[in-house]
Amino acid sequence: MESDTMNTYILTLVVVNPGMGSKVLAEAKSIGVNGGTIFLGKGTITNRLLEFFGFDEEKKEIVLMGAKYQYETTIHETLTNKFHMDKPNHGIIITIPIKSIIGRITGTESETTSEFKTGGNHTMAYEAVFTIVDRGLGHEVVDAANSAGARGATIINARGSGIHEDSKFFAMNIEPEKEIVMTIIPKEMSDAVIKAIREKMKIDEPGKGIMFVMDVSKTSGLFREDTKK
Repeated sequence: MESDTMNTYILTLVVVNPGMGSKVLAEAKSIGVNGGTIFLGKGTITNRLLEFFGFDEEKKEIVLMGAKYQYETTIHETLTNKFHMDKPNHGIIITIPIKSIIGRITGTESETTSEFKTGGNHTMAYEAVFTIVDRGLGHEVVDAANSAGARGATIINARGSGIHEDSKFFAMNIEPEKEIVMTIIPKEMSDAVIKAIREKMKIDEPGKGIMFVMDVSKTSGLFREDTKK
């Protein structure tokens, strides 16, 4: 079984308060993760939504890191202990299986395709729903998701790589006026949340936006009402 995961990669996504992204990267590097990228975003938590994500301020930093699967538990445990992710308002960590990687991830140039095998303790209980819409519509996506039972989201401002260049993501231009809404939801809510966003934002109409859903293999820092004592 070890050979099944040796060449399997994960994407780790860490959402933290402003100024913490570089510290997260430094700590991850100390355990063997080879760097990452920091994006700016904003939380959308209001009222009791704090119970789920633990956010109480709007500005956030989103850290993306690629690593081999065997680092997954170490990343979660190390960052949770170092930055107290098990306490509200300290951030969240999720890891997502990566099907393929092209480029420099582990210190060498490579192209890797791998199959992520679930089993044992890796029942995927959460999904990450990403919705790309015109700037200013992110909060409408959040409202739609919340109406179906989701408990908050993070809005990431997306932009192209240059003024005169077109940057495409799933064949859709990503320019300064776009927003990416990331919603982490229990798997049992997935169909209802996706349906609510799809209908409210009219995703099926040309130019209205796109959605994609990814399994989350491990989470830290998520707070659910049904797990509160």
